[in-house]
Amino acid sequence: MSDMVAKDKLLALVSSAQEQEENRKRLDENFNGTTGLAKSLRVDLSQGLATGQVELLREAYGANAFPEIPMKGFCMLFAEAFNDTILLVLIAAAIVSLIIGLIDHPDIGWIDGVAILMAVLIVALVTAGNDYSKELQFRALEKTSEEGIRVMVLRDGTSQLVHPEELVVGDVVVMKPGDGIPADGLLFAGEGVKSNESGLTGEPDDLTKRAEADCFLYSSCMLTEVGQSADCKMMVHSVGEQSQWGLIRATLVSEPQQTPLQEKLDNMAKLIGYVGVAFAVATFTALVVMIWAKHDGEEILDRVVEAFIIGVTIVVVAIPEGLPLAVTISLAYSTRKMYKDQNLIRVLAACETMGNATNICSDKTGTLTENQMTAVEGWFSDKIVRGADIKQGQWLSPWSRDRVWQNLAINRSCTVGFKDDNGDELHKPKVIGSATEGALVILAAEWGFNAANVKDTFFNSERDCEYPFNSAKKRSSVLITNPDGSLRLYSKGANNALRTLCLAHMDYASTSELDEGYEIDSPDADTMVLDAVVGIMDPLRGDVTEAVATAQSAGVMVRMVTGDNINTAKAIAKECGIYDPDYGVALEGPDFRAMFPAQVDEVLPRLQVLARSSPNDKYLLVTRLNGNGIPANEEEWKHLHDKDGDLGLSWDAHKDLLLPGYKEEWKRQNKSGEVVGVTGDGTNDAPALKAADVGLSMGITGTKVAQNASDIVILDDRFSSIVRAIMWGRGVYDNIRKFLQFQLTVNVVALLIVFIGALSGKDPPLNPLMMLWVNLIMDTMGALALGTEAPTLALLDRRPYKRNAPLISRPMFRNIMVQSTFQLILLLWLLYDIHTLFPGVQKDNACKAWDIGGEDGREIAGLTCQQYTDYVEDTCTDAREYICYDEFFDTSGDFFTSDRDVDTFYDGCDMECSKNDYTHYTILFNAFVFCQIFNELNARSIFDDWNIFRGLHKNPLFIAVIIVTVILQFLIVEMGAEFTKTAHLSSKEWLITVALGAIALPLGVLMRFIPVKENPSSFCGYATPKEQRLSSSSPGGAPNV
Repeated sequence: MSDMVAKDKLLALVSSAQEQEENRKRLDENFNGTTGLAKSLRVDLSQGLATGQVELLREAYGANAFPEIPMKGFCMLFAEAFNDTILLVLIAAAIVSLIIGLIDHPDIGWIDGVAILMAVLIVALVTAGNDYSKELQFRALEKTSEEGIRVMVLRDGTSQLVHPEELVVGDVVVMKPGDGIPADGLLFAGEGVKSNESGLTGEPDDLTKRAEADCFLYSSCMLTEVGQSADCKMMVHSVGEQSQWGLIRATLVSEPQQTPLQEKLDNMAKLIGYVGVAFAVATFTALVVMIWAKHDGEEILDRVVEAFIIGVTIVVVAIPEGLPLAVTISLAYSTRKMYKDQNLIRVLAACETMGNATNICSDKTGTLTENQMTAVEGWFSDKIVRGADIKQGQWLSPWSRDRVWQNLAINRSCTVGFKDDNGDELHKPKVIGSATEGALVILAAEWGFNAANVKDTFFNSERDCEYPFNSAKKRSSVLITNPDGSLRLYSKGANNALRTLCLAHMDYASTSELDEGYEIDSPDADTMVLDAVVGIMDPLRGDVTEAVATAQSAGVMVRMVTGDNINTAKAIAKECGIYDPDYGVALEGPDFRAMFPAQVDEVLPRLQVLARSSPNDKYLLVTRLNGNGIPANEEEWKHLHDKDGDLGLSWDAHKDLLLPGYKEEWKRQNKSGEVVGVTGDGTNDAPALKAADVGLSMGITGTKVAQNASDIVILDDRFSSIVRAIMWGRGVYDNIRKFLQFQLTVNVVALLIVFIGALSGKDPPLNPLMMLWVNLIMDTMGALALGTEAPTLALLDRRPYKRNAPLISRPMFRNIMVQSTFQLILLLWLLYDIHTLFPGVQKDNACKAWDIGGEDGREIAGLTCQQYTDYVEDTCTDAREYICYDEFFDTSGDFFTSDRDVDTFYDGCDMECSKNDYTHYTILFNAFVFCQIFNELNARSIFDDWNIFRGLHKNPLFIAVIIVTVILQFLIVEMGAEFTKTAHLSSKEWLITVALGAIALPLGVLMRFIPVKENPSSFCGYATPKEQRLSSSSPGGAPNV
């Protein structure tokens, strides 16, 4: 088959789906029409391909498939999780801690560093696991939706059902109304064929296809009508990546943008890291100065190493390693819950991004409306019926009923399905063919008539005549023969000036009264009887008006972007509350794209409707709003506007005149940009979906291309589901801030208590393992509890936050400072004045027993001063003359436990403490932990809501976390011993430390009465409709806050 058409020549057949005339010209000139191309491909259009040709053609022109985008494996996702700044700093701190620990204490020095690395490992595993399971979930949904698809082809002269991916160039495909077009092809058999190309070109109306004119059919589009034929046939000329939507698919490449929360968390991590390093350096410097003043010789090096370990510990404490885990847990929890709310999250970060969306650019059909034409009002001979009453047929007079329902049922070319393949009732009827006719058939069904049965009863295809809709006459008709031999003509149609359908009939005694040629062309008559006038529209979804109002009250600008004419668009937008004629602006696509970037910026705050818009208009609108995809320099600008230089555009002369502008100009006009959510269902929407901060594709009507380009799939196609996504997104954002409020309180107190303890010459009050308990266990538990708080509708009562708004709000800062101050005062009191509450407790990590004499020495405790003196004289090689000092013994003469360096009093003695009393620091540690447990309840509110128990019963996980944390704290205190350097506490000591921590609860209530409000400049978004009306009278208004 070496003499077949060259692949490049075949690919050049279609330059664009919109260029019908140019495409037809190339077909005729280069291939002598469809039949000529078939001959060149050696295709018999009546028999289809021979089996032996299929593989040869597949090798020559490619397969009707796309290389599946490789799914990232778990290992790759695991590796990508380490791109997080916080995790990288943690790993560095862990390595330093591990090295120093092993040098100083080879037996247990590895514990601190390994524990930190384990915390990092948990975060990375959870992140990778959630990303992997999310990808698997979407792939499974995609596979389920595709595996049952089959197309009919002619091969070897017989009809065969094959999977679309098995098609090759030259295949003859047989299609019926409602079929998706599986590849680009040329129509060669069929009359009255129409296809809907809105998913590819944005053209909302069905387009007529004829073999002798516009015969081009495109993959990803749908066949809507085939006239009076049962089916139509096309020959495939382009498959897979060479098809028109394959070419669009190949352009969908963009760099992932950081979400606002990710940007803020990165900045927060850097800030916390700088503060931690500053404290660590200051502590290390102060300790080295003290060491240098008090010690000399080899001892200085040992002390400096200890000081460095303390500094590293401070850095570890300062970094909130629980923060990325909290983000992951909150996103994963919300993602699962959002799936139940009809939101399939494809990009995990899109969940929180939706929370601060300032714009939603929404399609009309299927999102705001039902996507099903419906009869809503009518005049039936002598009655006017509106609303729900039209669905009741009892009020019809017998005279009207017979004529109307017969016209509805017989005079149609569409079919309507009320049940699925399993015989179950569909949630809404499926119309194949004209949506307008479908509305009338559904109306007849609601009256109790089965259209298929009625047509079978009254219409005889061999005897009667059917006249499909004619664009010149603007009506469709059917001529039937009555049992008595008379004839009746049923017609339905509409005048240009009317948005209604008229149903009429005309009776004829016999065929002699009809015009010649009536078998082909419907009879014309000025005396037809008008039976009914039916008003039909695609009604708004029942929850749209409320959902739009909710979004607007949340400071989100809802914009309708549609291909409808501007009058229709404004009417529908006004009905659902999007368009306010007194304030808003409605533009048509051609006018919009002709504007200068500066002019667009001026109108954007009031632009509520963009009608007669193309997919590129939607893309330009999105990029102008958020700045994504705008050319960054002259090279990119020329590549976008005049790649080949044929238009003669100049960067200097035209850069400020063409949308979407260029980056430098955009940044001058827009300080931060908008956070934009865009809905889309067609292939042509893919570029806008990718440019948006959150792309929202439709799960029911959306094409595969749109879904692959989107971040969230709206499974039920409802606008109200998008609003719920905003609520969940804000819930994620606030949950992270709740955890941050809790986490920073923990870290501020821990950092300062270790810093102050080190400067006072004491051992760190919280040792490294205590730190890891607080930082790993407490943080993980806190992330689990606060990251899974369910959102409430109250979140939609405020506007979204700006991209650059601080994560820590003024009320949060108040809460952190009050709780941190209380905890620090409490812990310093316990550190320096433990005897006030616990008189029997020895201060610091007091020594219970000493080792004297090195490896051969023995442990002594409870000796009198004289016994001790005698032992030292016998053991030490260079004991002092007077070795019994009262300061080392209590009044009874027993050895007094102290942290004094006894070895300094006995030159030549090798003395080390063999047993410590950890009770003092254990009490401090227990009080500190219970302060955090009770403050975790306080952290449930980041605003002024003092009732921190509100809704707690609805979050059993939070309660479980508190209980588990208490149990683990008990175990680590009572069973940790030398490993954790904790001591057994008495019942009284437990009771007092828990009570001290519980003070955080009443303090949390009182601190919320301190009058602190959020900074108004932290918010962005748009004014509510009421605020818009109030501001519209002022110069320039103030819509964008």
